[in-house]
Amino acid sequence: MRRGEASTDRIASVRVSAATLPLKGAISDAKVLTGRQKPLRDVAFLFAEIRTESGLEGVGFSYSKRKGGAGQFAHAREVAPDLIGEDPSDIQRIWTKLVWAGASVGRSGLATQAIAAFDIALWDLKAKRAGLPLAKLLGAHRDSVACYNTSGGFLSSSIEEVIENAHATAASGIGGVKIKVGQPDTRLDLRRVAAVKEAIGDRIDLMVDANQQWNRSTAVRMGRAFEEFDLTWIEEPLDAYDAEGHADLARELATPIATGEMLTSVAEHAELIRRRGADFIQPDAPRVGGITPFLKIMALGEAAHLRMAPHYVMELHLHLAAAYEHDPWVEHFDWLEPLFNERLETEGGRMLVPARPGIGVSLSDQARAWTTAAETFGA
Repeated sequence: MRRGEASTDRIASVRVSAATLPLKGAISDAKVLTGRQKPLRDVAFLFAEIRTESGLEGVGFSYSKRKGGAGQFAHAREVAPDLIGEDPSDIQRIWTKLVWAGASVGRSGLATQAIAAFDIALWDLKAKRAGLPLAKLLGAHRDSVACYNTSGGFLSSSIEEVIENAHATAASGIGGVKIKVGQPDTRLDLRRVAAVKEAIGDRIDLMVDANQQWNRSTAVRMGRAFEEFDLTWIEEPLDAYDAEGHADLARELATPIATGEMLTSVAEHAELIRRRGADFIQPDAPRVGGITPFLKIMALGEAAHLRMAPHYVMELHLHLAAAYEHDPWVEHFDWLEPLFNERLETEGGRMLVPARPGIGVSLSDQARAWTTAAETFGA
């Protein structure tokens, strides 16, 4: 059989666009309070829209907080022409082709985050061709996933505001709330967690996130102090690349450790998993290069019997979490809702997998209005 005889369709056009999503107000976590970053005011998005000769369409996206969005768009523009004429079902081969097209600037980080938008669009298209939600195409273990809210727990909000947000979260059908810690004065963290725990009791789960701002000794001390609050996990207590330190903490503390959102490749996640550096792995599909590498991380996590709580982008990660074996969580952020015409539903502490084919989202008029640059390749 000659190459391509089994193909049923070809990619006819690719549109890449950049958009800036403004937040309602500036937000801060521990990285801001320690002087490492400035408050977050907006999120840069990269969109890929792929159309085939038969008229099928897929949409994918990547993102960057603070810096990097322009770089992602520039790299996507360079490699987009390489998609024209390809069979859209050959997703793994296309991913490899695009990675090697820009291999001199690396096979992780910004380069693969640009490729992620194309990869996600191809998986969206493939699921639409099958007439299935992405979770069902991958093979779902469940039709809903436990979900927790983060957007109301930032350090830029007062304790009173965080408590009010936690009550609203519990009333909305979301199953947990995560609050930020990692302040230079650790006593403030303890007061914050104690106040929220007293307010919500056992109605919903409680998680904390230090955003990599503790050293090893502080992480041990704070982890032990937090044990009385029965936390679901402590997130990013150490630098994201300190797999050894996270492994020591996971052995030392009774509270589970969650980390992985800042890792940008399968190899980095493989090292974290090999060292048993997390009880919950937290991969982010746009950050690791799309769904194709994310599935490899899922396989490693399943084999190690770890739980998973993907970072951010619930619109996509809900499908991937539904296809994960070991009882996952998904992160609820309403920030992205203006970008899409569709909405996700929560009920009884869980997020429901939508019945819509593909990822189940389409770009809104508002997303088009926020577009800062765009280019189309092909017919």
